[in-house]
Formats: sequence, C-alpha cells, structure tokens
Amino acid sequence: MTFGSRSVSAHLARGAIGIGALTAAMIVREAWSAIVLVGVALIALRGCPMCWTLGLVETVIARVRGRRADGPCTDGACSVRAHRAPIPEHVRELLGRR
Repeated sequence: MTFGSRSVSAHLARGAIGIGALTAAMIVREAWSAIVLVGVALIALRGCPMCWTLGLVETVIARVRGRRADGPCTDGACSVRAHRAPIPEHVRELLGRR
C-alpha cells in the first residue's frame, strides 16, 4: 500500500486538512461533531499522522527520483508482478508430478 500523493503540494494540503480537523475535534464540545471531524482527519491523513508522514517522505523521494508515488501500477502496467517459485523436486515426487 502506498501513502504518497501525486505531488508534494497535494500531500501538504491533505495534511493541513487532517491536522486542522484533528485540532477542531479537540476544541469542539459536541461529541457528534468531534466524531465527524476525527473521521475527516482519518480520511485526509489516510489513517494516522504517522501514515501521513510516511506518505510525505514517499512523495518527496518519488519526486526527487522523477517518479510518481501513487502506486506500483502506472500507465496501465504494474511494475510488481507475481512470481511463482518452482516446485522443489521432492515435493513433485510426493505429488506424483514430474
């Protein structure tokens, strides 16, 4: 799973919304309002402040390398492919396969 964004400015904007919502949730006196604000913060920060921080680092590193940080699948092709390990010979014998 990736926590990065398409750009550093978009990631910082999400952080400002999330941290603002968390701050407002601590100030608000009504429980339902606070619950809604915490939900907004969790969505904006994609989980928690630490997840947001990891995403910021991921976004900055991707930007420095000239890549996108929004996942392994870009341009319709995934760079991470499933690798199927060969079946060991002793397992093939037990299964009756050659």
